[in-house]
Amino acid sequence: MPGPYDVVVIGGGPGGYNAAIRAAQLGLKTACIEKRAVKDAVAFGGTCLNVGCIPSKALLFASERFEDASKHFASIGIKVTPEIDLPGMMGHKERTVDQLVKGVSFLFKKNKVDPYFGTGRIVSATQVELTGPDGTKETLETKNIIIATGSEVMPLPGVTVDEKVIVSSTGILSLSEVPKRLTVIGAGIIGLELGSVWRRLGAEVTVIEYLDRIVPGVDGDVAKEFQKILTRQGIKFKLATKVTKAEPGASGVTVTMEPAAGGAAETLETDILLVCIGRRPFIEGLGAKEAGVAIDKRGRVETDGHGRTNVPGIWVVGDVTTGPMLAHKAEDEAMAVAELIAGKAGHVNYDVIPSVVYTHPEVASVGKTEDELKAAGVAYKTGKFPFTANARAKTVAEKDGFVKIIADAKTDRVLGCHIIGPEAGNLIMEVAVAMEFGASSEDIARTCHPHPTLTEGVRQAALGVDNRIMQM
Repeated sequence: MPGPYDVVVIGGGPGGYNAAIRAAQLGLKTACIEKRAVKDAVAFGGTCLNVGCIPSKALLFASERFEDASKHFASIGIKVTPEIDLPGMMGHKERTVDQLVKGVSFLFKKNKVDPYFGTGRIVSATQVELTGPDGTKETLETKNIIIATGSEVMPLPGVTVDEKVIVSSTGILSLSEVPKRLTVIGAGIIGLELGSVWRRLGAEVTVIEYLDRIVPGVDGDVAKEFQKILTRQGIKFKLATKVTKAEPGASGVTVTMEPAAGGAAETLETDILLVCIGRRPFIEGLGAKEAGVAIDKRGRVETDGHGRTNVPGIWVVGDVTTGPMLAHKAEDEAMAVAELIAGKAGHVNYDVIPSVVYTHPEVASVGKTEDELKAAGVAYKTGKFPFTANARAKTVAEKDGFVKIIADAKTDRVLGCHIIGPEAGNLIMEVAVAMEFGASSEDIARTCHPHPTLTEGVRQAALGVDNRIMQM
């Protein structure tokens, strides 16, 4: 019988592998179980690395370069006539994934984490049953169990995913040709990113959303501007619309939809239908409920806010519990839980978890939105600065979007920041760090920023909180 271990982690995604590595660094004998396989070999990295964040960003990067060369180089004095090499793009994606999967295995070896290939099931707070790919079973004895099983694609009633013409966020990453027509169900982050990839490569993209707006949860001003920009780029939107049925046929898929508030049905013909309505926690076969672990109505493992479940010795991180389904949130929880198990101070500041949409332009947020603050009755001030007035944005021909900073009306403490524009994902981190240290908007405004850079847009927005913008 293997072990005994100090920690057994079930799931090898960003939450799981980081928890295992950090626990091992702290001197704890650690194992990590992963069931995902590629060509009969264990593939650590979870959804994010294998069929999520990383492959999608590889295709976003490649498709953006193609569109730049096709449409935007000429305006800055470069004339080219590019061709799409879709197998080449897919090769870039696959090489990137392969290198990073191998990187996780290397880190396990370096940090002396024992990897296991198979499915883990909780038997008790001290035992995990491992079922290997050949069906053989063994029991791992452990002092602590970390649940890091992640999430899976949310199904849509009336629509059956076949990963051929009706695809999930996994299938859309491996199309063999650019579809003439692509329809996306869901105007969230994943749907808009993946829709953008194929729109750039030549597909006619239509996005259907049940709500009356795109990217729910994102700042309202940003969402409106974002929709305007994506519409200019060629994406069509059908908002406040409910999909009731999708039927594959000889010429593609017939999508049946109706107004969300009720009304006459209509149909739409498409070559590929992407179902992207969200994700749900994955706990199938885990044995957590049977072991007494509390699961809420949405299928999420409940915690005390610090990764502990109601069963002593069983912990949880990542998508399978509450909070935003983001790889970096899972990583933060992973480090905190490993440190708590080791008797150290582990903590996650859930008020400062940034989120990024990797379209072009990017959208990034951290902290509270205006709607959230209004609902909570918090008095606030805002500063807003457009990239059209930023010198660096002009020089790189990236003038869409703006920076908005929200601060407490009394204390001036920064409560949130929302950016749509070039390199928003990088720019947001200046404000995230400032918020982590309890900075005021004046702290950002009084910090010297280099010129000409996009970061000056952040400073000007901070100056705008006190009506002191100088460059507009």
